[in-house]
Amino acid sequence: MKGPERIETARLVLRKPTPADAEAVFLRYASDPEVTKFLSWRRHQSIEETRVFLECCQREWTQWASGAYLIESREPMRLLGSTGLHFETPVIAITGYVLAKDAWGYGYATEALSAIVEVARTLGVRSLRASCHGENITSMRVLEKCGFVREKPDHCVTFPNLGPIPVESLGYVRRF
Repeated sequence: MKGPERIETARLVLRKPTPADAEAVFLRYASDPEVTKFLSWRRHQSIEETRVFLECCQREWTQWASGAYLIESREPMRLLGSTGLHFETPVIAITGYVLAKDAWGYGYATEALSAIVEVARTLGVRSLRASCHGENITSMRVLEKCGFVREKPDHCVTFPNLGPIPVESLGYVRRF
């Protein structure tokens, strides 16, 4: 079974990214040092890096039941960020989200993550995981609102935008 390529919520549209989205993704959030501070992927230095990311997204959608989604507001229609599912096995997936700075504080992360949790449940995921830097209090709250619970992390995560040293992240899981 494949996940939907487009999901509509009350205020958002989540959709499968395309190569044509590279410039918008780069400019809206992937190159912003403040936005990418607590992420486990390195801030994009060029649109070419964003293009490579979008190519990886396309491959993931081909190989698995779902993949990355771009988050857009419905009115006015504009790119806000991204979220999605990265499958480790057919029943274990990882999720996360990132929003452009001007989209912070409006509940978009909770709304988008709630939609992703439902997609995961529908696809038969049994364990949905997320990592969170210990200083990212806002993301901890979003995860908890969406039914995730803290668990002991089984590994350290490198937050490359904070430095090269791996940090023990806070592990969260949502079981179905």
